[in-house]
Amino acid sequence: MILFLLHLLIEPPKNIKAIDNPNDGGNKILITWDLSPSDSILDGYEILRKSEKEDTFYKIGFVGPNRNQFIDDKTIDGINYCYQVVSIKDTIKIFSNISNWATSYPQWFNKSKVMVLLSFFIFSFLILYFIKKSKKIQLFIRKIPGLNAVEEAVGRATEMGKPVLFVPGLSGMSDVATIAALNILGEVAKKIAQYDIKLIVPNNDPIVFTVAREVVKEAYTSVGRPDAFNPDSVFYLTDSQFAYAAGVDGIMVREKPATNFFCGYFFAESLILAETGAQTGAIQIAATDSITQLPFFIVACDYTLIGEELYAASAYLSKEPILLGSLKGQDYGKLLIIIFLITVSIFALIFNLAIK
Repeated sequence: MILFLLHLLIEPPKNIKAIDNPNDGGNKILITWDLSPSDSILDGYEILRKSEKEDTFYKIGFVGPNRNQFIDDKTIDGINYCYQVVSIKDTIKIFSNISNWATSYPQWFNKSKVMVLLSFFIFSFLILYFIKKSKKIQLFIRKIPGLNAVEEAVGRATEMGKPVLFVPGLSGMSDVATIAALNILGEVAKKIAQYDIKLIVPNNDPIVFTVAREVVKEAYTSVGRPDAFNPDSVFYLTDSQFAYAAGVDGIMVREKPATNFFCGYFFAESLILAETGAQTGAIQIAATDSITQLPFFIVACDYTLIGEELYAASAYLSKEPILLGSLKGQDYGKLLIIIFLITVSIFALIFNLAIK
């Protein structure tokens, strides 16, 4: 009796529609429907499908109550499909009418990404414009004390006859911070080659080690001192985090470098390295985008490059027009984004106040 009453109360969903899912690469059809009048007591909706090559419907999915759409992501482009949506309550099933036929196909362009495309063109224009401008005039870049001290730090090592230690972080080449650190290493190595002092670059990643060695070698060659390059100055230490920290600390204690550079991405070993370097009396310059490690470098190092200053360092030191133009273009792009967000926020506030 109860099942009979439920059967009378439960109604199927209405207005079943099937369309190609917009803004995708194909193989998806979007099914929508009007909720059943008895939606509040249903267990959910079962979705059935049949292709033009099949004779019967079969189940392809299930959604809970108060849901009125489903994406069929297992279609084949170019084949027509139709659908039914079934109201489910316990063992009772009430079938809807059959939907229209629909076919999936890929779109050439995702219309929801128009703003991304527009931003790409704006950023590209800004970068190309400032690269061209930087080849004609010297672009202004805010002074960064840590980078201004590089010349002084290398000069101090020369006067004392002591080496320079460069630690490129503990991350791999896939990390942007590591790439930025190696760019800094290249510029520091050029100055070291000119002053003819010893450079020590311990690595904890085999790939970073290989790239770092080539970067230093290229730096020596670019200043006309390829014969002064010592391949053993760049070496692989270990990939174990704290074993690496202990090894670098041992180098600091034995070699007593006049200057320590900590550039790249660091983890819990940052304070161990920086504290040991401070006890040996070295000038220390750190640069990282690791928010959790920045406080340790700030308190234990003489100079610390914070966040994006690490990415700007190679352009700041080399004064290369392409790097300077890219840096300037990115800065103006960020400025446009800030202006856009502030403007939209103001208009949204005004609109809400006007409605009230």
